[in-house]
Amino acid sequence: MKVSLIAIGKKMPEWIQAGINHYQKQLPREMNFSLLTPEGQKRKNTNIEQIKISEGELLLKGCTGSSVIIALDEHGKQNTTKEIANAMKKWQQNGDTVSLLIGGADGLSDEVKQKATQLWGLSNLTLPHSMARLLAVEQIYRAHSLLINHPYHRE
Repeated sequence: MKVSLIAIGKKMPEWIQAGINHYQKQLPREMNFSLLTPEGQKRKNTNIEQIKISEGELLLKGCTGSSVIIALDEHGKQNTTKEIANAMKKWQQNGDTVSLLIGGADGLSDEVKQKATQLWGLSNLTLPHSMARLLAVEQIYRAHSLLINHPYHRE
């Protein structure tokens, strides 16, 4: 199994990057986790729809060859950690290559949503874009912990 988080934008607050690094280090090598951060288009004097299309092309390019594409979207299905763990178990069994996509500040293009295998939501709360990255990596770690019966996950 290979899991990639592909998120528009490179610049993150240090504390967010520290959190991402912390959880990324905890993931097993065999998960082959990677974080790809293509640089989005400059926003000044540019049409929002054109920005979403341009960023969508970058996201889709980043997930070429993926058998499972999950777009994180505010209207997507909100999964429990157990549901994410069950999905990960299937990915492992199938040897899937999984891409989790996070769009830029203006959201995802229609093309990305259409090409996605699934749409997932992280929360009904309005979250900073950078926080979505951290939550996604933490939930991947938490789901993995659940699968291996690690005491990190409690109910």
